[in-house]
Amino acid sequence: MTDNQPMTSGLFISFEGIDGAGKSTHIEGLAETFQQQGRRVTLTREPGGTPLAETLRGLVLNQAMDPLTEALLIFAARRDHLQQVIEPALARGDVVLCDRFTDATFAYQGGGRGFDLQVLQQLEQWVQLQDGKVRQPDLTIWFALDPAIAAQRLAGARVPDRFESQPVAFFEQVHAGYAARAEQAPQRFIPIDASQTRHQVWQQLTRALIQRGKLSIVVPIPKAFQTPSP
Repeated sequence: MTDNQPMTSGLFISFEGIDGAGKSTHIEGLAETFQQQGRRVTLTREPGGTPLAETLRGLVLNQAMDPLTEALLIFAARRDHLQQVIEPALARGDVVLCDRFTDATFAYQGGGRGFDLQVLQQLEQWVQLQDGKVRQPDLTIWFALDPAIAAQRLAGARVPDRFESQPVAFFEQVHAGYAARAEQAPQRFIPIDASQTRHQVWQQLTRALIQRGKLSIVVPIPKAFQTPSP
């Protein structure tokens, strides 16, 4: 980029959905696609993304705690993640692809745990305030999937963590939490029917991003999709 060329604006996209919805492969595929189109990509996740936040992630996923402690740790990790990774990446014009962000907290802790949404909203205001505005993703890709189908996909895949081991009823509440967030911010959310095949989901995703002007018309199948669909 020369001094006469304007800097490309940063783009913040989060990926949401219950475990088993198929986010990971599509995040990798989208990162590859943006790179092919000349964009620099920062690939990250929550909880996590920094050494401190990854340490807190390990506690949240594996240690028993009450819902308030859980929420405080998640927002503490988010604060460090924003300061150390997300804000600097956006400032230099990166596309930031984040596996979960604050919507997950409202879905899992608010919906699944039944924790006080007003407390979560206050933490959101404190932690995500940036230049007088609460930082939110520019777009949120929500992989919507029936919790029963997600449970079938996860069965035997790996040793479940403290969240993955919850009953289907918990994930039904999480799904409802996501639906509530999507209803509150329809301009930000892009719901994707994650019950379809990997390639059908990819077509939904890229078509939506093309319509929003975030991708060019030509979107080749990424290398991440060359392995057989599970």
